[in-house]
Amino acid sequence: MWVRVRVYAELNDFLPASRRQAAFDEVCADRTSVKDLLEGVGIPHTEVDLLLVNGESAAFDHRLADGDRVTAYPVFEALDVGGVTRVRPEPLREVRFVLDGHLGRLAAFLRLAGFDALYLRDAGDAELAAVSAAERRILLTRDQGLLKRRAVTHGYLVRSTRPTAQLTDVLQRFDLRRLVRPFTRCMRCNGLLAAVSKDEVAGQVPPRSYEAFDRFLRCQGCGKIYWQGSHYERLSRLVGPITGITE
Repeated sequence: MWVRVRVYAELNDFLPASRRQAAFDEVCADRTSVKDLLEGVGIPHTEVDLLLVNGESAAFDHRLADGDRVTAYPVFEALDVGGVTRVRPEPLREVRFVLDGHLGRLAAFLRLAGFDALYLRDAGDAELAAVSAAERRILLTRDQGLLKRRAVTHGYLVRSTRPTAQLTDVLQRFDLRRLVRPFTRCMRCNGLLAAVSKDEVAGQVPPRSYEAFDRFLRCQGCGKIYWQGSHYERLSRLVGPITGITE
């Protein structure tokens, strides 16, 4: 059988040039699900937020019939779609991420901006998918196939190879700029930072830094101590224009 497919906005990134920004016909097996159809043409289900079949809301497991018209939309940030049913599960109440082994720098930048970003450098696809599902974390990856795993319900394919551009993409994709809380997480282990008195860090930081600064933070996970030195300033200059960090 065949169905007619139309996708919008950034979902076109997953299609060959000849199929972008236009409706196209796709041949598929009888009673193919919408999820299998979309992933068969290259679109991970985690990128889709709204589905219509013949103009009516549909779920991923909807079985298609010959001649059906399938329309897919990405996540909406400002458009009111209250009259239709999104295919996503309920939004995550707390924005948390898990990142694959190719996105270590992005993980550090997300932590710098205050987001819970679990970085699993050596984890395989099955482990990443399982952690994403079990801990309700948004899976960030550059591996399109990983996002097609059924266990993954919230994910995003990171397009850029530049960490600062990756950070921009993620903040825009999930509308996160209003949630930025700079320097509240440890860039090394992802633990939360807590203020400590100057007396508490005596002998634990370089003497010059101890004399120059009065505000110190300690990671509640690994114990690393932070202060607003030259490293802090370099990071602020690097990601400040992206995140709005002005401290």
